[in-house]
Amino acid sequence: MSARIMMLSAFPWQTEIQYIKGVGPKRAFLFAKLNIRTLEDLLYFIPFRYEDRAGIKKISHLEAGKIQTVEGEVMAVSLTETPRRRMKIVDVALSDASGLLHALWFNQQYLKDVFKKGDRVMLSGPVKANYYGGFSIEMENPVYERVEADAAHVHMDRIVPVYHETKGMTSKQMRSLMKSVLARYADQIPEMLPARLIEKYRLLPLSQAIKQVHFPEKETNVSLLNQGRGPAHRRLIFDELFLLQCGLALRKKGLSEKMPGIAFDVRKSGQAALKKLLPFRLTAAQERVFTEIRADMSKPLAMNRLIQGDVGCGKTLVALMSLLIAIENGYQTALMAPTEILAVQHYFAVKDYLEALGKSVCLLTSDMKKKAKEDVLHKAASGACDLLVGTHALIQKGLRFKNLGFAVVDEQHKFGVLQRVTLLKKGVQPDLLIMTATPIPRTLALTLYGDLNVSVIDEMPPGRAPIQTRLYYGKSRPEVYRFIAAEIKKRRQAYVVCPLVESSEKLDLKAAVEHFEMFKRDVFPHFNIALLHGKMKRDEKEAVMRQFKSGKIDLLVATTVVEVGIDIPNATVMAIEHAERFGLAQLHQLRGRVGRGRAQSYCLMIADDPISKDAKRRLSAMVQSTDGFKIAEEDLAIRGPGEFFGTRQSGMPVLQVANLIRDAKILEVARQEAFDWVAQHKTLADPESLPIRAFLERKWRGKLEWLSMA
Repeated sequence: MSARIMMLSAFPWQTEIQYIKGVGPKRAFLFAKLNIRTLEDLLYFIPFRYEDRAGIKKISHLEAGKIQTVEGEVMAVSLTETPRRRMKIVDVALSDASGLLHALWFNQQYLKDVFKKGDRVMLSGPVKANYYGGFSIEMENPVYERVEADAAHVHMDRIVPVYHETKGMTSKQMRSLMKSVLARYADQIPEMLPARLIEKYRLLPLSQAIKQVHFPEKETNVSLLNQGRGPAHRRLIFDELFLLQCGLALRKKGLSEKMPGIAFDVRKSGQAALKKLLPFRLTAAQERVFTEIRADMSKPLAMNRLIQGDVGCGKTLVALMSLLIAIENGYQTALMAPTEILAVQHYFAVKDYLEALGKSVCLLTSDMKKKAKEDVLHKAASGACDLLVGTHALIQKGLRFKNLGFAVVDEQHKFGVLQRVTLLKKGVQPDLLIMTATPIPRTLALTLYGDLNVSVIDEMPPGRAPIQTRLYYGKSRPEVYRFIAAEIKKRRQAYVVCPLVESSEKLDLKAAVEHFEMFKRDVFPHFNIALLHGKMKRDEKEAVMRQFKSGKIDLLVATTVVEVGIDIPNATVMAIEHAERFGLAQLHQLRGRVGRGRAQSYCLMIADDPISKDAKRRLSAMVQSTDGFKIAEEDLAIRGPGEFFGTRQSGMPVLQVANLIRDAKILEVARQEAFDWVAQHKTLADPESLPIRAFLERKWRGKLEWLSMA
């Protein structure tokens, strides 16, 4: 066994935190609140910012308005109380022979006993010149550290790390503990990366990186540190992204090797017959993506492909053509959508085409009547149903297919990983096609879907004018309503989507009902108005949608149930009430409900002042761009990687050091190296790969079902 592997196995990464010197059971309880349970957790508890307390200034050289550090001797300590506000003030007079400084602490009278005349201390804080009652130099509430002979300063005379705190555990206490832990363990930390990668990318050794990320050298640029771009951060970021991509590479490799699939005959003539039924030609992007899917389907391996594309780009048609290949090969297919409205929309969108080609299509939703549901279940089990469209009802225990060979999951982020897997288990290694109309920035796609093959439909059907997006504030509502009326008089149709109210479905419904009644009574009494919401029965919703599609309804008032899946080419106005309460992705989805015909369409966002800075940024992004990928990039920038849709629900490990926006270039490099490494080293079981595997298994304990380690 190599020395490197012996060091790796010998280092006490998993030592429980309570057994670390200076911790104990009580502190271990506090550390658990910070998700620190082992020595490894502690070493990777990275400071969230840094303060420059490195340059010690003479008191006579201090500059007012700046945070600076001084060292001197305590000349006097006093405690006074202000007569009006009854505030207690500890005043420590400090001298360094060049001048005198008064350090003041408010309502911290215990400090009177901390400082003694003759003590040598360091202080760091904002400097203030006081001209009342004579000139003096002051620091208010400075941080302090006692100076002892030959002592290495932890809190002063250096770049100081600042940690997240919890009640009972301060950043200062964390700093002291971290200093002693690093002194004991840092030099023993084993290397994870091969020497070739460290040399190629000029990375710090891991032990040095961990030391420096906690206690940077004095000459380090503090501004870069606070941006997470110091040399130590760069090494730890590379490690984290490299490990993540190794996991994705292993998963992708495992899926392709362990999941033999169906080698479909993609030369069947059904696609040509389908194209003849279409009233339009496919775009070049649709043709390209369909070619990629056909290539996957022809292989004897289970396909795992994601189609990304903006709203209205024609993903469903590409999915239909792919489903048809499987059906013509004698297999059953399934299309799962997150909402009943979207499932019904898909059902009617594909039904006429497939039935014209002699294929059967069924619909299954949870609120169907018992007899109708039993009939659909029987058809699925007997093989009489070629395509089953439905909601979560497709993964119910009572549903069985005779020979499911191909599954489509629409709006993947609305489903959990286990739900997707449950659907696939209804067949024997069926091909999987995932669709999303919420474009994902490349950096996030490489992380969320790095184990999938990704296709992008980046072209819209010809003849569609870009949607004009306008922002109005509350007082301009009458102007918005006049605009809606003018469009309806042109024989167009419109939506009004009511606001999210504290994520309460009952309050959402109440808001929609109130708007509906107000419009009908006061604003649009001469137009046909209807209400649509999630609590309506299936038959009622279908009736409303049929009437809206046929043009019998002029204005549809709805909750966010219309976010996905409604296709009304004659609708030209999407008005969004209280738009500031919606996320960017949701706003973009709602906007995508219009602009589906040849007439100019409009998205009118109504916001009520005052709104937050982030809300202004979201609404501004909507006005400035209709490009879903630009919208997604801005959404990721505003919300951050941890909150962007899917990362919490996908089962993906949470990143601790890396930032997918800031570190996009490192991600690209780490991904390439990781996939190359896994291609060369298979299951990471060889001696050179064992350190990587050990870090990977430890870093995401309990996540191996996500990684699908070989």
